[in-house]
Amino acid sequence: MSANLHTLIGSSVQGLGLELVEIERSAGGLLRVTIDHPWEAGQEEQLINVEDCERVTRQLQYLLEVEGVDYKRLEVASPGIDRPLLVEKDFERFSGEMVDLTLKVAIGSDAASDGQGAVNANRKKFRGTLGKSEAGGWQIVLENEAAKPLKPGAKVSKKKLQAPAFAMGFTLDELKEARLAPIVDFKGRRKSPQDDSQP
Repeated sequence: MSANLHTLIGSSVQGLGLELVEIERSAGGLLRVTIDHPWEAGQEEQLINVEDCERVTRQLQYLLEVEGVDYKRLEVASPGIDRPLLVEKDFERFSGEMVDLTLKVAIGSDAASDGQGAVNANRKKFRGTLGKSEAGGWQIVLENEAAKPLKPGAKVSKKKLQAPAFAMGFTLDELKEARLAPIVDFKGRRKSPQDDSQP
């Protein structure tokens, strides 16, 4: 993806009061642009609607034609439930949410032993609850394998049911990819951290 194209589209989207999340080019000439509302700590979450996508589509169709950008079809959409986390602000925004992380380099056997078996060696992918680490960086809290929900009728010792969670710290430089875990509640929407704080 051209840095110039990213800057061009990002500036145009920003001019409409929105923000660019990511741009993808797919086979067949599809140009997919993902947008979102800007976020500030403490403000209410706003969801992207059809009107937002239509406004951006009209703006970009004109812009891309003027700039001579080669594409066959333009698709403008909201980030969806598996939204990518790309910058520090994204991690702040979704602290307390369940996320899927992929590391650039698999953890070694020394990290596995430090975790007392909570994390297997040569593993790159993890799912856990995102939060700030005591050291000031980021971490995800991984549930121990033994603490995962049981299948109906399965028997397990009380010792296994009390298995502790394990916090794994990371820096953004160590990540190949980070996304919100695609989990929804029965109402068909993602549960926000604010839901737990409301009476």
